[in-house]
Amino acid sequence: MSSVSKEQVIEALRTVKDPELGADLVRLNMIRDVRVDGGRVDVKVTLTTPACPLKSTIEDDVRAAVARIPGVKEVNVDFDSNVTTDSRIFQRLQLDVRNIIAVASGKGGVGKTTVAVNLAIALAQEGARVGILDADIYGPNVPLMLGLTNHRIRVDNGKMVPAEAYGIKAMSIGFLVQPDQALIWRGPMLHSAIRQLFTDVAWGSLDYIVVDMPPGTGDAQLSLAQLVPVTGGLIVTTPQEVAIMDARRGLIAFRQLQVPVLGIIENMSGDVFGVGGGEKAAKELGVPFLGRVPLDPDVRKGGDVGAPIVVVKPESPAAKALRELARVIAARVSVLSFQADPELRVI
Repeated sequence: MSSVSKEQVIEALRTVKDPELGADLVRLNMIRDVRVDGGRVDVKVTLTTPACPLKSTIEDDVRAAVARIPGVKEVNVDFDSNVTTDSRIFQRLQLDVRNIIAVASGKGGVGKTTVAVNLAIALAQEGARVGILDADIYGPNVPLMLGLTNHRIRVDNGKMVPAEAYGIKAMSIGFLVQPDQALIWRGPMLHSAIRQLFTDVAWGSLDYIVVDMPPGTGDAQLSLAQLVPVTGGLIVTTPQEVAIMDARRGLIAFRQLQVPVLGIIENMSGDVFGVGGGEKAAKELGVPFLGRVPLDPDVRKGGDVGAPIVVVKPESPAAKALRELARVIAARVSVLSFQADPELRVI
């Protein structure tokens, strides 16, 4: 019986495509190591995100392709990850951050901050290095939802050191002002504040910064788009019919600011608010519908006491939905990077 060669394995892997990117794993430079020992083959695959939603599909396809080689008796697949990089971020901000994801809504009261916080933590739970930036200058709620309301920022070597909770780094204007202090900022003052939250903070090396935007479409959105290369934007809405109008406002703002739209999330789905407004809005507006988060009183209760649902009740339907959304969003970010440069070897 002829022995199996590494070259045969590589050729077999050229038939395996990344389901999201549509190119084969060899071309994408996702095959990092192949070892052959008699009839045993070990393959190491480097994913474009640790939160890859189709990891099991890729594993099955790799096993099947290699197993078809005559003489192969055992196939072992191992994974690591190297998140795709939006190179504009370092070029413009000199930050070692690979992707910036903005979470927005057409109006307040749709659970935008709750979604942003839980998505950031869910990405970290998958193994990504994540920060969250609270750009809601007028109503910074991220400290409350992370249990950091009494935290005050320290400065080290001229940079503000972000707070840490649940495996993510966090920065908010709420750390710099008294809890009952009203902020009435517009124009240059707001512009400067948002810039400082990015550039004057010791973020370190991160795969994703999730930015919790203020509701609506105003100065903060404009400042963010002018200052920061946003990799992609998310729109959070509710299931009611009026969600379509609200989502449309958020979508138009992103498009006018030339921010790629990752898709729409329907929050608080079911029971009182019904189901389907977010999905209908996505269809009418021609953007992806990413999924829905079911209405759950524990989501609100947890947010009020700094206990995010993906941490305290990880097996609840809402937590499972948020973790799946995190995986879908991570995959969409990888796809955006590839679409921006189809010849890119994404790893």
